[in-house]
Order: sequence, then structure tokens, then C-alpha cells
Amino acid sequence: MKFERTAIEGVYLVSSDPAADPRGTFARIHSRHEFAERGLAPVVEQTSLSRNCRRGTVRGLHYQASPHVEAKLVCCVTGALFDAVVDLRRSSPTFGRAFWTMLTAGDGPMIYVPEGCAHGFQTVEDDSSVLYMISAPYDAGAARGVRWDDPALGIPWPERDSVHLSERDRSLPLLADVRTLF
Repeated sequence: MKFERTAIEGVYLVSSDPAADPRGTFARIHSRHEFAERGLAPVVEQTSLSRNCRRGTVRGLHYQASPHVEAKLVCCVTGALFDAVVDLRRSSPTFGRAFWTMLTAGDGPMIYVPEGCAHGFQTVEDDSSVLYMISAPYDAGAARGVRWDDPALGIPWPERDSVHLSERDRSLPLLADVRTLF
């Protein structure tokens, strides 16, 4: 596995090294040992799948408040998505900054989101699915978020004219108004 640092402290693009033969490929996408070597939380407590029918679907920017913080390894398994992470850790040198990248199905990279960061994505193809490996169980009472289109974050979402968004995500606060940071 390859771990590439990003502009946000603790956020990594993670790539596997697939073995190929005439049948296709086989790749390891998580290794507790390799994550631990880098001081990263192993992401094996919960696994979730998000299926998204329409291009332009936005989910996020979500996080779990203390003491239910979680790290995530996010992988696109069908389609493609624009993925974003925002650092909410007040003590971090990258506090308040956002990082974004494209994730595609196949052998493309995954993204590791550390505890204390918000995560979200927007699908750029119909029928896009996202697999999450998560370090802690979900707690509905700890669910929090930051508005996906907060101008202070400067995230260049690709589908601004055709956004499909839940009412919950539509009503999330701007980062400046969030009270439960880390």
C-alpha cells in the first residue's frame, strides 16, 4: 500500500498495489499493521455503503462529535465522485482548510480521513457507490456537519447547478457558526 500526504495534516491518499492476471485484479485496501506504522487509526469497527443514483448528489460535510469521533477510509466502488475533507481540529496547523480530490471506481486512490475532520462528497456520475471503513460505531446523537457550500472553505464543487441534497445537509451551519469542534 502507498500513503501519500495531502495539504491537510493527517489526511492521506491511499493506493493499493493490485496484482493483475487474465481474470482481473486483486488488491488489499486495508492493513491494520500499515495504518498503525503511520500512527493512523485502523478503520475496522464499522463498514458502510452509500449508493447514489444521480450525478450531483451531495452527502456531507459530516463528522461525529466527541466522544464518538471517527476516522474513515473512503473508497469509490462504482462511478466517480468529488471528495472533500475539512480540518476541524483547532490545534492543527491546517485548521479550517479543505482538501479535495476525485475518487473513481477501479484502482484509483482512496482517502483516509482522520478523527476531527469533516468529510463529504458529490457524485460526478450516475450510479456511484462509496464504501466507508470507519473506526468507531455511528452515534446518531453525535452526528454533526458543516454546510457543503460554505464560501469560507473555497471548495470547487463540480456540479453547482444540479445538486441533490438532503434537508438535513441543506440546513447544516457554516464553519464559523459550528460550536462543536475539536
